[in-house]
Amino acid sequence: MSFNWHSDPLTRNTPVNSTYKNTQNVRRFMMEHCGATFIFDRDFMAWIRNEVAKTLGDVVDEWLRRQGDKSK
Repeated sequence: MSFNWHSDPLTRNTPVNSTYKNTQNVRRFMMEHCGATFIFDRDFMAWIRNEVAKTLGDVVDEWLRRQGDKSK
């Protein structure tokens, strides 16, 4: 059974795999964990889909890390 990125429940442990899609479901998850200022940009989307094994928790942590880097 395949994962539905549009409607299946998402957690920090959800694996990001070759079927990953930037859906409204994912956007809601990211905004819940990263705040209302969350956005997908090209560099970040490329990082998500770089074929390195990761979870949505890793994606959240990376976005937050990148935001911290911008404040320096």
